Amino acid sequence: MVDGDPAPMDSAARDRSRGGSRRTGQATCGPHILADAPAASKTAAAYTPAHPLIRRPSVAMSTAEPAAAGKAMRRELYLLALYRVLEACMLAMVVFSPAGAVIGVPRDPMLAATLAVTYLLIAFVLLLFSQRERVALLPQVLVGLVADVAVAAIATHAMPAAGPGIAMMLLFNVGAASLLLPLRLGLAGAALATGALGAQHVLALLQGTSADRPLAELMMFAVSFFAIATLTNVLGLDMRESRVLADQRGAEAANLAEINELIIRRMRTGVLMVDGSGRLRLVNEAALLLIGEREGQDAGSAKTLAEMSPALAMRMAEWRRSGRADDTPLQVGEEDNEILPRFARLLANDDTTLVFLDDTSMVSRRAESLTLAAMGRFSASLAHEIRNPLAAISYATQLLEESTDLNDSDRRLLQIVHQQCMRTNGIVESVLGLARRERANPEQLDLVGFVRSFIDDYRQSMPEENGSLKAAGGASSLAALVDPRHLHQAVSALVHNAIHHGHLPGQPARITLNVVERGGSPVLEIGDRGPGIPDAVTPQLFRPFFTTSEHGTGLGLYMARELCRANQATLEYVPVPGGGACFRITLPGRHAMLPV
Repeated sequence: MVDGDPAPMDSAARDRSRGGSRRTGQATCGPHILADAPAASKTAAAYTPAHPLIRRPSVAMSTAEPAAAGKAMRRELYLLALYRVLEACMLAMVVFSPAGAVIGVPRDPMLAATLAVTYLLIAFVLLLFSQRERVALLPQVLVGLVADVAVAAIATHAMPAAGPGIAMMLLFNVGAASLLLPLRLGLAGAALATGALGAQHVLALLQGTSADRPLAELMMFAVSFFAIATLTNVLGLDMRESRVLADQRGAEAANLAEINELIIRRMRTGVLMVDGSGRLRLVNEAALLLIGEREGQDAGSAKTLAEMSPALAMRMAEWRRSGRADDTPLQVGEEDNEILPRFARLLANDDTTLVFLDDTSMVSRRAESLTLAAMGRFSASLAHEIRNPLAAISYATQLLEESTDLNDSDRRLLQIVHQQCMRTNGIVESVLGLARRERANPEQLDLVGFVRSFIDDYRQSMPEENGSLKAAGGASSLAALVDPRHLHQAVSALVHNAIHHGHLPGQPARITLNVVERGGSPVLEIGDRGPGIPDAVTPQLFRPFFTTSEHGTGLGLYMARELCRANQATLEYVPVPGGGACFRITLPGRHAMLPV
């Protein structure tokens, strides 16, 4: 299997802010190009994002409370219910304990005792319901406010000496309820409290027991009820709008952080974050590739920069000590990659350092790429010019073979000429195919499904006498990022090579396509049970025009490797101990920023 011959060709919603600005829109779902940012607010009403990559939570206030503001309102309702339990306990203590004598003897002890027990039960029931999300918030607040006002009025009638204190505590209940209610309902609660206390005062006047409660006191409490209801309602609206706005800004910040992470992850410049003790806090993919660490190897099992790259750690220590940058390139990694490190402090008063690794060989590779591109265009032009005389020679040879005046030796020479014409034409076709190769368009591809489809196509186009082709691997699906056309061409070249050279004498080729995952990357292995490849030939396998067959062109493996490189994949030969050969294609998968 050495030749390497090529195969044959919502509704509108209002967003109120402190400045009073408004904006409306409709709910949209943008393309999912990165991991979803944690939505700080679950309000799912309406908002049109200003940027297609940033999904902002909406600010929509409606009868059904928004989820973000709803959580805060539920918490405030729970605190109000706790305060109500405290009031009920204090009322019970005044009624049933000796300490109540300090305040005064109740006018109606039986009524006061019944009221204290009833209020205590109501308080605990409302506390229990305040924890349940299924129960609507608005009815709970209204029921609690009505209960507070009724208990306050009856308690004032049963215990006249405690009247001012009860009215004062009711003031808090009215304000807390208005914090959770619309303004008109909050003012209605204040009017209810004023009316209840007024009714109790009128009743006391009729009974002749209101000498100690001047009318001015009642009027001051009435004004206080309305004032506290208005102020707390406005304060509640402002607080909820500020909370939703803060949640919105938090969601935007989270989205921007993920966009920044995506940008850093896709950068060709290596980025490392090293703390003051030399420990690695963050490494992107480009840095791992430049330094020579692979993601499958514990994401750089080294936890410190000195373990990952001693030379780079020494350069950073020198920069920290002197503050001067050294522009001399460094050679790091197993492949001696030439890099130019740049350092920057994350904070002015902190030793945490950002390390940027620039690949200095990129410029030379670009120059080499331009040279190869020029040579490719020249080769394609030259190959095209060769085809015309080559076709004439081949046609003349065929005409000569039809002649009856040729002896056997001359006819043998014509066969040699015809065979070499066909071989040269194969080389020309391969060069033209390589020159016409389009830029890779990678896409998400199910590697297992691709292999099954490839085998089905092969069985329909190739006779079984040439060899058998089967799939292996236990994965039901495995995603890879690759151009399907390029992958098909590369696998076709490898399978074609295995059919012609990967079999024992007198036996058909047995080829296996194995799909596995190694080190977090999808891998496709093309193996055969042939005689294998000698160790002396292995280093030259992927050289163009290298072949051990007199009928081969030596461009199959070279073209397969170039197609893999165009898709940021690798093609390598893997020796098989039990005999045969295996070519392994390692494809790019889904990678992320790697914290270490």
